[in-house]
Amino acid sequence: MASIDATAAGSGAISAPYRMCRFTGLKVDRAAETLIKVNAVTAVIFLALGGLMGLGVALTRWPAVQLLPAEWFYLVLTGHGANVLLFWIVFFEIAVLYFASAILLGARLAAPKVAWCAYLLMLVGAVMANYAVLRGDSTVMFTSYVPMQASQWFYLGLILFAVGALIGVMEFFATLVVAKAEGTYEGSVPLVTFGAITAAIIAVFTLASGAIILIPTWLWSLGLITEIDSLMYKVVWWGMGHSSQQINVSAHVAIWYAIAAMVLGAKPLSEKVSRTAFFMYILFLQLASAHHLLAEPGMSSSWKIVNTSYMMYLAVLGSMIHGLTVPGAIEAAQRRNGFTRGAFEWLTKAPWGNPAFSGMFLSLVMFGFIGGISGVVLGTEQLNVLMHNTLYVPGHFHGTVVAGTTLAFMAMTWLLVPLLFGRDIIWPRLAKWQPYLFGIGAGGISLFMMGAGTLGVPRRHWDISLADAIHQSVEFPAAAYLMMGLNGLSALMAALGGVIFIVTVVASILAGPKLDGPNAKLVFPLHDAGRRAVSEYGSEGTVKLPGTIILVAIFFAAFVLYYFVNWKYLSELWLFN
Repeated sequence: MASIDATAAGSGAISAPYRMCRFTGLKVDRAAETLIKVNAVTAVIFLALGGLMGLGVALTRWPAVQLLPAEWFYLVLTGHGANVLLFWIVFFEIAVLYFASAILLGARLAAPKVAWCAYLLMLVGAVMANYAVLRGDSTVMFTSYVPMQASQWFYLGLILFAVGALIGVMEFFATLVVAKAEGTYEGSVPLVTFGAITAAIIAVFTLASGAIILIPTWLWSLGLITEIDSLMYKVVWWGMGHSSQQINVSAHVAIWYAIAAMVLGAKPLSEKVSRTAFFMYILFLQLASAHHLLAEPGMSSSWKIVNTSYMMYLAVLGSMIHGLTVPGAIEAAQRRNGFTRGAFEWLTKAPWGNPAFSGMFLSLVMFGFIGGISGVVLGTEQLNVLMHNTLYVPGHFHGTVVAGTTLAFMAMTWLLVPLLFGRDIIWPRLAKWQPYLFGIGAGGISLFMMGAGTLGVPRRHWDISLADAIHQSVEFPAAAYLMMGLNGLSALMAALGGVIFIVTVVASILAGPKLDGPNAKLVFPLHDAGRRAVSEYGSEGTVKLPGTIILVAIFFAAFVLYYFVNWKYLSELWLFN
C-alpha cells in the first residue's frame, strides 16, 4: 500500500499526492482518503450513541421491562432520532460522496480545506444538538413539532450541521467538475457515481427545506419571532425530515451496485434503465413526505390524492426497477462466474460468508419486502387512516433506514476498512455473523412495531397501557403486548449485531493485520473484474435471469396479498346493522 506522488491527468492539472490501491487498481487521492476516513469514523461514533439510546427506547416500550421513566424516555427518544436518522447517516453519506467522486473517478478532491470546514461545522452542530438534548431542555423528539420549544442550541446545532453537510455536497459537485475538466475518466460517470449525484441533488432540496424552517424556529426560540404556524411547520419540516431519508435511499442503492460490482464483478443489466430509475427519485421521491400529512385538515384532498395516488407511485416504480436490476446484475455476474445450474445456484453459491455481500443482500431484501411495501400502504390515503400516528410509522422507517440504509452502510464498511486503512478484518468469524444478527434484529423491530401499530399502539407514548393516567386507561389486545415484547427481543439482537460491528471495525482499524506486505491477501476477497465494474460505464446486456424473475414474482405476490389484507381490514372498520 505504498504511496506515490502522481500528477492529475490533463492540461492545467494541479499536483496532488496519490497512491494506487493494489486490491482495486483505483488511484486514491490522499486528501479524499483522509476525509473519507474521518467522516466514516465519526459516523460510527454517532451510530454507537444513537444505537444505545435506541436500545433504551425499545426496552422502555417493552411493557414487562419499562426501563426508563417517562421524562428520560422522551429525552432519549429525541437523541436517538437525531443521532441515527441524521448524524450517523449523513456523516457516512458525505464519505460515500467523496468515495464516489474522487476515488471512483481517480480525481483529486476539489478543495480539501473547504471539505474540512464542512466536517468541522457538521461535528460542532452534532455535538451542540446532543448537548442541548442531554441537558434536558430540548426534549421535542425527532419531529420537534411546534409549539413544543427546544433550546436555541438545539436548533442552532441542527442548522450548523445542515450548513456543513451542504458545503460537503458542494465539494462533491466541485470534485465532479475537476474530474471532468482534468479528464480523469472517459465517457459517462459510472453508475455508482450517478447514484451519488442523485443523493446529492436530493440533499440540496432537503437541506434547503431544513434552512427554511429551522432558521425561523431558531429565531422563535430566541424570542425574536412570536409565533410559528404549526401546519406550515409540519409541511416544510417534512420536506426535510422525510426527504433526508430519500438521500439515504439513493445512497444505499448506489452502495448495492458498488458492493455487487466489487465482490462479484457485477455490471448493471442496463445503465440507461438504472439511471432512469435514479432520475425518477429526483423528480418524485420527495413527494412521499405527504403521507405524514394525510390526517391534517388544512391540506386539500386534491393535494393529498395527487401526491399519494399518482406522483409517489412514480418514485415507487424507481425502487421497483432497482429491485429487479440489482439482483439481476448479481445473477448475471454469478452465471458469468460459472454458477449456471438451475434457477438458483447463482444465489446458493453466492459469498454468504462475506459480510459485505450478505449485508448488502439482506438490506436489499428487507428494504423491499418490509420498508417498500409498508411505505406504499402508508402512502395510500385511505389505508393511511389505519396506521397514521401509530407505532406502524416508525416500524416502516426502521425497515427503510435501519434494515435498508444502515445495514447497507455497515456492509460497505467491511470493504472500506481494508481498502482505506490498510488493515484487514481482525475477527472474520464475528464479521461473518454481524449482518445476520443486526439484519434479522432490525427486520424484527420493523415487523413487530408495524404489527403493534396495526393493533392501534400509539407512536409516541412511553406506556401503551397508560397505567399512570388518573382518569383513563386503554386496553389493547394481548397480541399487542406480545408484539412489544418481541420488538424488545429484536432490539437486543440488533444491538448485539451493532456492538459486534463497532467493536470489530474499531479493532480492525487499530490492530487488524497490516496489508502492506507484497503477498498480503484480503480475508474477504474482491473480484478481479471489480474495478472495471464499479468505476467504468457498461451494461451486462442480458435478460436471461430465471432466478431473478422468480424472486420478483414472489415480491409482487407478497405486495398484492398484503395490500389486499389491509383493504379488507379497512372495510371492517365500518359495521352496518
